Amino acid sequence: MLSILTISLIIMTLSMMVMLLASILSKKTLVDREKSSPFECGFDPKSSSRLPFSLRFFLITIIFLIFDVEIALILPIICIIKFSNLFMWTTSSIIFILILLIGLYHEWNQGMLNWSN
Repeated sequence: MLSILTISLIIMTLSMMVMLLASILSKKTLVDREKSSPFECGFDPKSSSRLPFSLRFFLITIIFLIFDVEIALILPIICIIKFSNLFMWTTSSIIFILILLIGLYHEWNQGMLNWSN
């Protein structure tokens, strides 16, 4: 009878061979001009699609995500008030909101919220 070690080695070898075969079969070697160009309603692009965009869009997205997660974390705090110790609830809520306010102040101080620049 085969030992557990032998069976596991056979299974591992078979799985590696299947992964290698799948990797070889799935690779596309042809670079198609149409697939590598950006889609603009079937027309040739008027300018390069790789132009750098303003970093402000990225910063606004990150700020939105931070404050969106903040709302998702604040809402359960309100729901658990009747199940937890009032002192601990108040302390943790104040610390959490204070951290967020310090972050907001830092963003405002650095000019990240000023869109006119």
